[in-house]
Amino acid sequence: MLPSELLDGIDLVAAGRALPQDRWFEVRNKTSGQVLARLPRMTAEDASAAVDEAAAALEPEPPLETRRAWLEAIAGLLQAHKSELARIITLEHGKPLKESAVEVEYTAGFFAFFARQMDRLKAEVLPEKLRNCRWTIHRRAAGVAGLITPWNFPLAMLGKKLAPALAAGCAAVIKPAAQTPLSTLAICGLARRAGVPDGRIRVVTGPAGPIGQVLCRHSAVRVISFTGSTEVGKLLAAQTAPHVKRLAMELGGNAPFIVFPDADPAAALDALMANKFRAGGQTCVCTNRVYVHESLAESFSRAVAERASRLKVGDGMDPTTDIGPLIDRAGFDKVAAHVADALRGGARRLAGDDPPRPENDWGAFYPPTVLTGVKPEMLVCREETFGPVVAISTFRDEDEVLEAANSTPFGLAAYLFTRDAGRAGRMIRRLRFGHVGLNTGTGPTPEAPFGGMKESGYGREGGVEGLMEYCETQVVAEG
Repeated sequence: MLPSELLDGIDLVAAGRALPQDRWFEVRNKTSGQVLARLPRMTAEDASAAVDEAAAALEPEPPLETRRAWLEAIAGLLQAHKSELARIITLEHGKPLKESAVEVEYTAGFFAFFARQMDRLKAEVLPEKLRNCRWTIHRRAAGVAGLITPWNFPLAMLGKKLAPALAAGCAAVIKPAAQTPLSTLAICGLARRAGVPDGRIRVVTGPAGPIGQVLCRHSAVRVISFTGSTEVGKLLAAQTAPHVKRLAMELGGNAPFIVFPDADPAAALDALMANKFRAGGQTCVCTNRVYVHESLAESFSRAVAERASRLKVGDGMDPTTDIGPLIDRAGFDKVAAHVADALRGGARRLAGDDPPRPENDWGAFYPPTVLTGVKPEMLVCREETFGPVVAISTFRDEDEVLEAANSTPFGLAAYLFTRDAGRAGRMIRRLRFGHVGLNTGTGPTPEAPFGGMKESGYGREGGVEGLMEYCETQVVAEG
C-alpha cells in the first residue's frame, strides 16, 4: 500500500478475503509507473454486500447536529492533512502538486458549506392554515446514495457528492475511478476519524460495469450521482429507469471561450491560460473551443502560443511543473488524433510538437499545443479533447459566434469576455450552458449550484440545490 498513514485501516468489503491473483489491480504513479497500491477487483456480489451494509446503517437516523459535526470535522481534517492528500492526488493522477493542494481546499469547502446549510433540513410549517389543516414540510434522507466518481478530480468530485449525502442523512456506496481510488480511500478514512459510523460509507473498487449495474438495480439505492461521459450517463439513465431512482449527472462538456473586440485581452489571456491548462486540460469545464474576434485573432493567438511554450511539462511532484502527464495512453491517443485531424484539415500549429507515444499507461506527456485556423468540422471542435490543446477560430459578429458556440449537444460551461454590458446580457441569455463565466475563467464553487444543460446532464451539485438532490420531500397535512 502507498506509504501514507491516511490509508491505514481502510475497510473494503472484499479486502479481508484471500483473493486469487486476478482479483487484484494495481494503482500506479502516472509519471514513473511505480506501483502505489494493489486493491481488490470487486464483483457484483461485493457491491451488493456493500449496499446491504449501507442500508443497514441508515437506522437509527443521526440527529441533524451530529451530521453537522461530521461535516465540520471532515472539513477540518482535510485542511489539516492538505499536504499529504495533495501528495496522494498527484501520485495517482499526475497533476502538479500545487493544483492538488487547491483541490484539497476546494473539497474542504463543500463539507464546510453543507455544514452551514443543515438548518434547511429542519421541518417547515406553512404559515397559513389551508383546508383547515396545519401543513408541515419534511425533507427526508432519500436512502442509500450510489456515488460514481471520475479520475480527473478524485478528491473534489467525491467531496461535492459525499458532503450533501451525509448532510441529508443518506448512507453512501462509492465507486471511484480505477485510475485514482486512493484519494477516495483517504477521505473515507478521514470520515471515520470524524465519527461517521462504519457502514454509512462503503467503497467498492474494481470494474465499472458490474458494480454500476448493482447500484442501478439494487432496491436500496435511491439516488445515483455520476460524473463522467455522456455515453455512460445515458447507459445509467436507461438502467435506472425501471427502478425510478433519483439521478444527478454531470456529463461531458465542450466549452466555448469567446473574446470580443472590446474585451480586455490581457485579462482574457490570463483567464484562458488558467482555465485551459488546469489538470493538463483534462477537465469537463475547461475551454475546448476558443473564438476570438478577427480584429484580435492574430495578436491574441501569438500571445497564447508564447505563454503556452513557457509551460513546463513533467513530474507533478516537481514544484516547478505546470503540466503533468495525461491519465493514460488512451487519453494521449485521443489528443494526438485531434491534433493530427486539425492539421490535416488546414489548421496551423503555433506551439507544440508531435511527442512519442507512450509504451504504457504512464508517462503520457503531451506538450501544450496551440492551433489556429480551426474549422467546425474538426474533431477539436466537435468532441471534447481532454488535453492541453488550444483550438482557436475567428468570428465577425455576435450572431455568428453565438451559433458556433451553441452548435454542440453539450452545455456544461462557457466563457465570455466583453466590456459591453448590453452585449453580455444578450449573449448570456442565449448561451445554452449551465455555467457561464463573464470576464472570468473560473469554474464552480461549493456555494453555487453547478450542472449542465442539454446532453451535459441534469441535477445540480453545490449550492442548496445540491443538498436537495439527496432528499425526498414529505408533506404532512394535520387536521
